[in-house]
Formats: sequence, C-alpha cells, structure tokens
Amino acid sequence: MSLSQIEFRRAMGQFATGVTILTVDLEGAVHGMTANAFASVSLDPLLVLVCVDHSARTHAHLHAKKRFGINVLCENQRAISEYYAQAVSANDEAETRVGARFERTRHGTPILHGALAYLECRLVSTQEAGDHTIFIAEVEDVVVRDGKPLLFFRGDYRSIGDSAF
Repeated sequence: MSLSQIEFRRAMGQFATGVTILTVDLEGAVHGMTANAFASVSLDPLLVLVCVDHSARTHAHLHAKKRFGINVLCENQRAISEYYAQAVSANDEAETRVGARFERTRHGTPILHGALAYLECRLVSTQEAGDHTIFIAEVEDVVVRDGKPLLFFRGDYRSIGDSAF
C-alpha cells in the first residue's frame, strides 16, 4: 500500500488537538511559533515534548537558547495562532497586528498574556524524527488560568461547545 502525504495529513486531521505558541527570548526579542504537536511525557520528572520542523526559524532558537515557553491558547486567541503560524522573518508586529502581549519570567522567557496555561521549559534532550526534531523539556514552572481552549480539527480552528455528552 502506497500512502501519500495528503492521505496522511487527512488522517491526522481527524485527531483534535489544542493549539500552543512556543516562545523564546533571543537577545531581548520575543520569537515564537504555533505548534500543536505537543504532549506530556512524564510526571517524574515533569517532562513534555514538542515537535518542530527543521525549516522553522524557532528550531534553531530552541537549540541555541535551551529555554522556552509553551503557551496553551484560549478560544479567543485564533488571530495570535494564525500570526505565529506564518513564516515571517520577525515577530515584532505581534502586539500591533493581533494583540499579542508578553510578560517575562524570572529567566526572561516570554509568557503570552491571556493564555489558558503557560509552561516554563528547560530543554533536556532532542531526537531527530524525519523532517522534525522532537524537543523534550523539563517543566520548571506553570501558570494556569480559567477559560476554554482553542482547538484544531480537520484543518480548521474550533472551540469546545457548552454542552457535554
């Protein structure tokens, strides 16, 4: 059976995911990218993983800095996700274009204002996997807020409905 990338992407689109923005400080500037390939790895120690395409600018920044934030987006942050999903040369217009404002941790890592959750991460290992690198990081701090998540399903943004079944 020969499987095409289109068929594979379509199958993966059936899996609903949350949406995150990876943030890293580089020489005082906020750099970021949208990512939905993010997961918990371990409770002892506290580990997460995120998969980043080799061609993404943030890929090199994560290797260089070894400290980054994972911001879990809430349902009203779609424009921020779309902005950071673009292959732009700099992220310096994020606040004026889409309202992305940042605070800093004591380590200087950018925290997206209004994100549903924030994880302060320190890189512990990497694993090459095809055209991506799996970054495994220890979670050193978290911030959790109330709200509903931004979701991605079948190639589009979604939000959780008010009713549960």
